[in-house]
Amino acid sequence: MRPVVLCFSGLDPSGGAGLQADIEAIGQSGAHAAIACTAVTIQSSQQVFGFEACAASLVKAQATAVLDDLPVSAIKSGMLGTIDNIAMLTKLFADQVIDNDTPFVLDPVLVANSGGSLGDEKTLVSAFRQLLPYATLITPNTHELRALSGEQDLHVGAKKLCAQGTHAVLVKTSHDFDSGDIEQYLYIQGEMVHKSTLPRLDGEFHGSGCSLASFIAGRLAMGDALIDAVQAADSWITQTLRAADAPHPYDTQAQLIPNRFVRF
Repeated sequence: MRPVVLCFSGLDPSGGAGLQADIEAIGQSGAHAAIACTAVTIQSSQQVFGFEACAASLVKAQATAVLDDLPVSAIKSGMLGTIDNIAMLTKLFADQVIDNDTPFVLDPVLVANSGGSLGDEKTLVSAFRQLLPYATLITPNTHELRALSGEQDLHVGAKKLCAQGTHAVLVKTSHDFDSGDIEQYLYIQGEMVHKSTLPRLDGEFHGSGCSLASFIAGRLAMGDALIDAVQAADSWITQTLRAADAPHPYDTQAQLIPNRFVRF
């Protein structure tokens, strides 16, 4: 069968982000998505109102059912929501329930793009630091990168996270500037090995970060090298954003939903 990516992510009722974004993005990468649902959120495409996390025992049961059944070729985590869920995933790696050679893309979700906390940030950051050594790649936004590293400079922060054990960091500058092209930097083992420049498109997008991370995970499952997976994801995400759906077409401040089924 197609290579399988096991995703740990929450349900977004609007379908813009979360597990639906993971399923669609991984499908477009050529792989098959299996999901361990970590939380049910209350949110629209524009705003987060709240969430209820799944118990760590339930998330673990979902994951092990998949691991016992399907040939999992990559892991991706998005919203984990609680320190118990982060600790549970860390233990799956530590106990080698998940083979440590399996590529793991960690999107360390602290705050949703549409606003609203998805957990107590201080405790989540502390828990995520225990998970970092198992990550092949982490894809934080600038807020998450600074929170995890304790550094304001994004490049210094990326190097620090690599020193703390993560294999690679994708630095995304889209949140730091309001105009000009978006630059992304891929650090592997503390060295910048790739830089990409993406066009800055008009509008804000709901679910772009999880879509990008999931597509990268899908391409890693398909056998791509990390740099190749990131390059493919850059090209794909740009097209999904160009073709994004506008739930509120007359509101220029409203977030758009990436069209992950666009053909290019």
